[in-house]
Amino acid sequence: MTTKTWMVQIRLDEEADTTAAEAVLDTDGKTEVRGRGRSRRNPADPAIPMIGDELAAARALSDLAHNLLEAAAHDIESSTHKPAELQL
Repeated sequence: MTTKTWMVQIRLDEEADTTAAEAVLDTDGKTEVRGRGRSRRNPADPAIPMIGDELAAARALSDLAHNLLEAAAHDIESSTHKPAELQL
């Protein structure tokens, strides 16, 4: 059995009522896959920065998952020379 550990780092940048997040997956130094997400506070909502962080990070992780799935499909197609249709 082989065990691998992949690390994801999430960077959050806050400016006024907007939070931007970037999630970066490092696959043992071989590949980097990135995802991005944003959140914007509705002016009628109370200012709770953690909620904006959570939303932006969740969206970045969702985008990262989509991009990782696309990378896997590309790798399958390169290996098999047949179309791959993967679903999240």
